[in-house]
Amino acid sequence: MDLYDIIDRFGEGNIEALLGLMVGLVFGIAAQRSRFCLRAATVEFARGQLGPRLAIWLLTFSTAVVWVQGAQALGLFRVSDARMMAVPGSWSGAVIGGLMFGVGMVLARGCSGRLLLLAATGNLRSVIAGLVFAIVAQMSLYGWLAPVRNGLAALWITPEGRNLHLLQMVGLPESLALWIGLALAVTAIALALRNQLGVRPLVFASGVGFAVALGWMMTWNLAQISFDPVNVTSATFTGPSANTLMFFLNPNPSLRFDVGLVPGVVLGAFLAALVTRELNWQGYDGADAMRRSLFGAALMGFGGMLAGGCAIGAGVTGGSIFAATALLALLCMWIGATLTDFLVDQRGDRRIAAL
Repeated sequence: MDLYDIIDRFGEGNIEALLGLMVGLVFGIAAQRSRFCLRAATVEFARGQLGPRLAIWLLTFSTAVVWVQGAQALGLFRVSDARMMAVPGSWSGAVIGGLMFGVGMVLARGCSGRLLLLAATGNLRSVIAGLVFAIVAQMSLYGWLAPVRNGLAALWITPEGRNLHLLQMVGLPESLALWIGLALAVTAIALALRNQLGVRPLVFASGVGFAVALGWMMTWNLAQISFDPVNVTSATFTGPSANTLMFFLNPNPSLRFDVGLVPGVVLGAFLAALVTRELNWQGYDGADAMRRSLFGAALMGFGGMLAGGCAIGAGVTGGSIFAATALLALLCMWIGATLTDFLVDQRGDRRIAAL
Protein backbone atom coordinates (compact mmCIF):
# COMPACT_ATOMS: atom_id res chain seq x y z
CA MET A 1 0.00 0.00 0.00
CA ASP A 2 1.55 3.34 -1.07
CA LEU A 3 0.76 6.87 0.16
CA TYR A 4 -1.90 7.38 -2.49
CA ASP A 5 -3.78 4.31 -1.25
CA ILE A 6 -3.49 5.49 2.37
CA ILE A 7 -4.86 8.92 1.50
CA ASP A 8 -7.65 7.39 -0.56
CA ARG A 9 -8.60 5.04 2.27
CA PHE A 10 -8.45 7.38 5.25
CA GLY A 11 -9.06 10.77 3.64
CA GLU A 12 -6.74 13.73 3.25
CA GLY A 13 -8.17 15.64 6.22
CA ASN A 14 -7.68 12.70 8.57
CA ILE A 15 -4.10 12.17 7.37
CA GLU A 16 -3.33 15.86 7.74
CA ALA A 17 -4.71 15.89 11.30
CA LEU A 18 -2.72 12.75 12.12
CA LEU A 19 0.46 14.45 10.94
CA GLY A 20 -0.38 17.42 13.14
CA LEU A 21 -0.90 15.08 16.08
CA MET A 22 2.48 13.45 15.50
CA VAL A 23 4.28 16.79 15.27
CA GLY A 24 2.43 17.99 18.37
CA LEU A 25 3.43 14.91 20.36
CA VAL A 26 7.11 15.38 19.53
CA PHE A 27 6.90 19.10 20.27
CA GLY A 28 4.99 18.63 23.53
CA ILE A 29 7.34 16.00 24.95
CA ALA A 30 10.50 17.84 23.94
CA ALA A 31 9.33 21.29 25.03
CA GLN A 32 8.09 20.08 28.41
CA ARG A 33 11.29 18.21 29.19
CA SER A 34 13.60 21.01 27.99
CA ARG A 35 11.60 23.84 29.65
CA PHE A 36 11.72 25.66 26.32
CA CYS A 37 10.29 29.17 26.74
CA LEU A 38 10.92 32.40 24.84
CA ARG A 39 9.69 34.50 27.77
CA ALA A 40 12.25 32.96 30.10
CA ALA A 41 15.00 33.55 27.54
CA THR A 42 14.04 37.20 27.04
CA VAL A 43 13.85 37.79 30.81
CA GLU A 44 17.37 36.41 31.23
CA PHE A 45 18.58 38.63 28.42
CA ALA A 46 16.78 41.68 29.81
CA ARG A 47 18.57 41.19 33.11
CA GLY A 48 21.98 40.96 31.49
CA GLN A 49 22.31 37.19 31.84
CA LEU A 50 23.38 34.75 29.13
CA GLY A 51 21.85 31.88 31.06
CA PRO A 52 20.51 28.36 30.46
CA ARG A 53 17.08 29.46 29.18
CA LEU A 54 18.70 31.55 26.48
CA ALA A 55 20.95 28.62 25.55
CA ILE A 56 17.96 26.30 25.25
CA TRP A 57 16.01 28.77 23.11
CA LEU A 58 18.99 29.41 20.84
CA LEU A 59 19.64 25.69 20.41
CA THR A 60 15.98 25.10 19.53
CA PHE A 61 16.01 27.91 16.98
CA SER A 62 19.30 26.84 15.40
CA THR A 63 18.26 23.19 15.26
CA ALA A 64 15.08 24.14 13.40
CA VAL A 65 17.12 26.21 10.93
CA VAL A 66 19.64 23.43 10.32
CA TRP A 67 17.00 20.72 9.82
CA VAL A 68 14.78 22.86 7.60
CA GLN A 69 17.59 24.17 5.43
CA GLY A 70 19.17 20.72 5.28
CA ALA A 71 15.84 19.24 4.16
CA GLN A 72 15.64 21.83 1.39
CA ALA A 73 19.17 20.96 0.25
CA LEU A 74 18.15 17.29 0.06
CA GLY A 75 14.91 18.01 -1.83
CA LEU A 76 12.66 17.06 1.09
CA PHE A 77 11.18 20.55 1.43
CA ARG A 78 10.95 23.78 -0.52
CA VAL A 79 10.84 27.08 1.36
CA SER A 80 9.06 28.91 -1.47
CA ASP A 81 6.05 26.56 -1.10
CA ALA A 82 5.48 27.42 2.56
CA ARG A 83 2.17 29.18 3.12
CA MET A 84 3.96 31.88 5.09
CA MET A 85 6.00 32.73 2.00
CA ALA A 86 3.12 32.42 -0.47
CA VAL A 87 0.98 35.16 1.06
CA PRO A 88 1.71 38.87 1.62
CA GLY A 89 3.65 39.66 4.76
CA SER A 90 2.86 42.69 6.89
CA TRP A 91 5.71 44.85 8.15
CA SER A 92 3.34 46.93 10.25
CA GLY A 93 1.67 43.81 11.64
CA ALA A 94 5.05 42.33 12.54
CA VAL A 95 6.09 45.45 14.44
CA ILE A 96 2.82 46.23 16.23
CA GLY A 97 1.76 42.64 16.77
CA GLY A 98 5.25 41.54 17.80
CA LEU A 99 5.49 44.27 20.43
CA MET A 100 2.02 43.42 21.76
CA PHE A 101 2.85 39.72 21.92
CA GLY A 102 6.14 40.41 23.73
CA VAL A 103 4.37 42.52 26.34
CA GLY A 104 1.63 39.92 26.71
CA MET A 105 3.89 36.92 27.22
CA VAL A 106 5.72 38.63 30.09
CA LEU A 107 2.45 39.66 31.75
CA ALA A 108 0.99 36.16 31.28
CA ARG A 109 4.30 34.57 32.37
CA GLY A 110 4.50 32.43 29.26
CA CYS A 111 3.93 32.55 25.51
CA SER A 112 0.95 30.76 23.94
CA GLY A 113 2.91 27.56 23.42
CA ARG A 114 4.15 27.58 26.99
CA LEU A 115 0.58 28.06 28.25
CA LEU A 116 -0.42 24.86 26.45
CA LEU A 117 2.45 22.95 28.03
CA LEU A 118 1.69 24.20 31.53
CA ALA A 119 -2.03 23.56 31.13
CA ALA A 120 -1.25 19.93 30.33
CA THR A 121 0.56 19.54 33.66
CA GLY A 122 -2.38 20.82 35.74
CA ASN A 123 -1.70 24.55 35.78
CA LEU A 124 -5.19 26.07 35.90
CA ARG A 125 -3.79 29.57 35.42
CA SER A 126 -2.59 28.50 32.00
CA VAL A 127 -5.90 26.80 31.19
CA ILE A 128 -7.84 30.00 31.78
CA ALA A 129 -5.25 32.25 30.11
CA GLY A 130 -5.06 29.85 27.17
CA LEU A 131 -8.82 30.03 26.66
CA VAL A 132 -8.71 33.84 26.69
CA PHE A 133 -5.82 33.71 24.21
CA ALA A 134 -7.75 31.40 21.86
CA ILE A 135 -10.97 33.43 22.08
CA VAL A 136 -9.22 36.74 21.35
CA ALA A 137 -7.27 35.10 18.51
CA GLN A 138 -10.54 33.86 16.99
CA MET A 139 -12.10 37.31 17.38
CA SER A 140 -9.05 38.78 15.63
CA LEU A 141 -9.26 36.26 12.80
CA TYR A 142 -12.98 36.35 11.96
CA GLY A 143 -14.78 38.27 14.73
CA TRP A 144 -15.19 41.82 15.99
CA LEU A 145 -11.47 42.50 16.14
CA ALA A 146 -10.81 41.35 12.55
CA PRO A 147 -11.37 44.81 10.97
CA VAL A 148 -8.87 46.35 13.40
CA ARG A 149 -6.32 43.65 12.68
CA ASN A 150 -6.81 43.94 8.92
CA GLY A 151 -6.48 47.72 9.08
CA LEU A 152 -3.22 47.60 11.04
CA ALA A 153 -1.79 44.82 8.87
CA ALA A 154 -2.58 46.74 5.67
CA LEU A 155 -0.58 49.81 6.73
CA TRP A 156 2.63 48.38 5.26
CA ILE A 157 2.80 45.06 3.41
CA THR A 158 5.42 43.26 1.36
CA PRO A 159 5.36 43.81 -2.42
CA GLU A 160 4.06 41.49 -5.17
CA GLY A 161 1.65 39.60 -2.92
CA ARG A 162 4.30 37.42 -1.29
CA ASN A 163 6.47 37.46 1.79
CA LEU A 164 10.21 38.04 1.45
CA HIS A 165 13.15 35.78 2.19
CA LEU A 166 15.45 37.82 4.43
CA LEU A 167 18.68 36.71 2.78
CA GLN A 168 17.36 37.34 -0.73
CA MET A 169 16.08 40.73 0.39
CA VAL A 170 19.58 41.83 1.44
CA GLY A 171 21.24 40.29 -1.61
CA LEU A 172 22.72 37.17 0.00
CA PRO A 173 22.37 33.57 -1.27
CA GLU A 174 19.73 31.36 0.35
CA SER A 175 22.36 28.66 0.87
CA LEU A 176 23.89 30.87 3.57
CA ALA A 177 20.92 30.04 5.81
CA LEU A 178 22.29 26.57 6.62
CA TRP A 179 25.64 28.01 7.66
CA ILE A 180 23.94 30.61 9.83
CA GLY A 181 22.02 27.82 11.55
CA LEU A 182 25.22 25.85 12.17
CA ALA A 183 26.97 28.93 13.57
CA LEU A 184 24.05 29.59 15.92
CA ALA A 185 24.08 25.94 17.02
CA VAL A 186 27.78 26.16 17.93
CA THR A 187 27.08 29.37 19.86
CA ALA A 188 24.18 27.70 21.69
CA ILE A 189 26.29 24.69 22.66
CA ALA A 190 29.09 26.94 23.91
CA LEU A 191 26.55 28.91 25.97
CA ALA A 192 25.11 25.64 27.32
CA LEU A 193 28.55 24.42 28.38
CA ARG A 194 29.21 27.75 30.07
CA ASN A 195 26.02 27.29 32.09
CA GLN A 196 26.83 23.63 32.81
CA LEU A 197 23.68 22.31 31.18
CA GLY A 198 23.49 18.54 30.99
CA VAL A 199 23.01 16.49 27.85
CA ARG A 200 19.32 15.75 28.46
CA PRO A 201 17.94 19.31 28.24
CA LEU A 202 20.04 19.93 25.13
CA VAL A 203 18.70 16.81 23.43
CA PHE A 204 15.12 17.77 24.20
CA ALA A 205 15.72 21.40 23.15
CA SER A 206 16.97 20.06 19.82
CA GLY A 207 13.83 17.93 19.70
CA VAL A 208 11.65 21.05 19.73
CA GLY A 209 13.52 22.40 16.71
CA PHE A 210 13.26 19.01 15.01
CA ALA A 211 9.47 19.01 15.55
CA VAL A 212 9.24 22.31 13.65
CA ALA A 213 11.25 20.88 10.75
CA LEU A 214 9.18 17.68 10.85
CA GLY A 215 6.00 19.71 10.40
CA TRP A 216 7.40 21.54 7.39
CA MET A 217 8.58 18.34 5.72
CA MET A 218 5.42 16.34 6.42
CA THR A 219 2.98 18.96 5.16
CA TRP A 220 5.14 19.72 2.11
CA ASN A 221 5.34 16.07 1.10
CA LEU A 222 1.61 15.61 1.66
CA ALA A 223 0.94 18.65 -0.52
CA GLN A 224 2.91 17.04 -3.37
CA ILE A 225 0.59 14.03 -3.59
CA SER A 226 -2.69 15.41 -2.27
CA PHE A 227 -5.63 15.98 -4.60
CA ASP A 228 -6.91 18.92 -2.57
CA PRO A 229 -4.78 21.94 -1.56
CA VAL A 230 -2.77 21.41 1.63
CA ASN A 231 -1.23 24.28 3.57
CA VAL A 232 2.51 23.78 3.87
CA THR A 233 2.96 24.78 7.50
CA SER A 234 4.38 23.68 10.83
CA ALA A 235 4.13 24.38 14.56
CA THR A 236 2.37 27.61 15.48
CA PHE A 237 -0.29 28.28 18.11
CA THR A 238 -2.20 31.46 17.34
CA GLY A 239 -4.36 30.37 14.41
CA PRO A 240 -4.37 26.69 15.45
CA SER A 241 -5.60 27.52 18.96
CA ALA A 242 -8.48 29.51 17.49
CA ASN A 243 -9.25 26.78 14.93
CA THR A 244 -9.12 24.03 17.54
CA LEU A 245 -11.53 25.95 19.75
CA MET A 246 -13.96 26.32 16.85
CA PHE A 247 -13.55 22.63 15.96
CA PHE A 248 -15.21 21.69 19.24
CA LEU A 249 -17.94 24.34 18.82
CA ASN A 250 -18.75 23.71 15.16
CA PRO A 251 -21.42 21.03 14.51
CA ASN A 252 -19.73 20.06 11.22
CA PRO A 253 -16.00 20.48 11.84
CA SER A 254 -13.27 19.52 9.39
CA LEU A 255 -9.97 17.92 10.33
CA ARG A 256 -6.78 19.76 9.41
CA PHE A 257 -3.15 19.87 10.55
CA ASP A 258 -4.00 22.62 13.07
CA VAL A 259 -6.66 20.54 14.79
CA GLY A 260 -4.23 17.67 15.34
CA LEU A 261 -1.32 19.87 16.42
CA VAL A 262 -2.78 21.47 19.54
CA PRO A 263 -4.16 18.26 21.14
CA GLY A 264 -0.88 16.55 20.24
CA VAL A 265 1.13 19.17 22.15
CA VAL A 266 -1.15 18.85 25.19
CA LEU A 267 -0.99 15.05 25.11
CA GLY A 268 2.80 15.02 24.66
CA ALA A 269 3.36 17.45 27.52
CA PHE A 270 0.95 15.51 29.75
CA LEU A 271 2.73 12.20 29.09
CA ALA A 272 6.14 13.76 29.72
CA ALA A 273 4.95 15.31 32.98
CA LEU A 274 3.29 12.04 34.00
CA VAL A 275 6.49 10.05 33.50
CA THR A 276 8.58 12.59 35.42
CA ARG A 277 5.90 13.03 38.12
CA GLU A 278 5.50 16.73 37.47
CA LEU A 279 1.71 16.84 37.32
CA ASN A 280 0.55 19.39 39.85
CA TRP A 281 -2.65 21.42 40.28
CA GLN A 282 -1.92 25.13 40.44
CA GLY A 283 -4.11 28.22 40.52
CA TYR A 284 -3.89 31.99 40.70
CA ASP A 285 -2.29 33.58 43.75
CA GLY A 286 -4.80 36.44 43.80
CA ALA A 287 -6.90 38.86 41.80
CA ASP A 288 -3.93 40.98 40.70
CA ALA A 289 -2.10 37.96 39.31
CA MET A 290 -5.22 36.82 37.48
CA ARG A 291 -5.88 40.27 36.01
CA ARG A 292 -2.29 40.54 34.81
CA SER A 293 -2.35 37.06 33.27
CA LEU A 294 -5.63 37.50 31.41
CA PHE A 295 -4.64 40.92 30.09
CA GLY A 296 -1.39 39.43 28.82
CA ALA A 297 -3.22 36.51 27.20
CA ALA A 298 -5.55 38.93 25.38
CA LEU A 299 -2.56 40.94 24.11
CA MET A 300 -0.97 37.74 22.83
CA GLY A 301 -4.16 36.63 21.10
CA PHE A 302 -4.50 39.84 19.10
CA GLY A 303 -0.76 40.49 18.74
CA GLY A 304 0.02 36.98 17.55
CA MET A 305 -2.70 37.09 14.92
CA LEU A 306 -1.57 40.53 13.76
CA ALA A 307 2.10 39.52 13.65
CA GLY A 308 1.36 36.42 11.60
CA GLY A 309 2.46 34.03 14.31
CA CYS A 310 3.30 33.55 17.97
CA ALA A 311 6.67 33.07 19.67
CA ILE A 312 6.80 29.61 18.06
CA GLY A 313 5.00 30.32 14.79
CA ALA A 314 6.96 33.44 13.93
CA GLY A 315 9.93 33.04 16.24
CA VAL A 316 10.98 29.50 15.34
CA THR A 317 8.79 28.17 12.53
CA GLY A 318 8.87 31.35 10.45
CA GLY A 319 12.45 32.08 11.44
CA SER A 320 13.59 28.66 10.24
CA ILE A 321 12.60 29.57 6.65
CA PHE A 322 13.96 33.13 7.02
CA ALA A 323 10.58 34.76 6.38
CA ALA A 324 11.45 38.45 6.71
CA THR A 325 8.29 39.55 8.52
CA ALA A 326 8.52 36.58 10.91
CA LEU A 327 12.03 37.52 11.94
CA LEU A 328 10.97 41.16 12.36
CA ALA A 329 8.08 39.99 14.55
CA LEU A 330 10.51 37.91 16.62
CA LEU A 331 12.76 40.93 17.10
CA CYS A 332 9.80 43.04 18.23
CA MET A 333 8.69 40.29 20.63
CA TRP A 334 12.12 40.44 22.25
CA ILE A 335 11.92 44.22 22.48
CA GLY A 336 8.40 44.21 23.93
CA ALA A 337 9.25 41.49 26.44
CA THR A 338 12.51 43.16 27.50
CA LEU A 339 10.86 46.54 28.09
CA THR A 340 7.94 44.98 29.97
CA ASP A 341 10.20 42.98 32.25
CA PHE A 342 12.23 46.12 32.99
CA LEU A 343 9.20 48.34 33.66
CA VAL A 344 6.94 45.84 35.41
CA ASP A 345 8.99 43.14 37.09
CA GLN A 346 12.36 44.78 37.68
CA ARG A 347 11.17 48.25 38.62
CA GLY A 348 7.97 46.92 40.19
CA ASP A 349 5.74 49.57 38.62
CA ARG A 350 2.49 48.72 40.39
CA ARG A 351 0.38 50.80 38.07
CA ILE A 352 1.42 48.68 35.09
CA ALA A 353 1.56 45.38 36.98
CA ALA A 354 -2.00 45.89 38.20
CA LEU A 355 -3.44 46.14 34.69
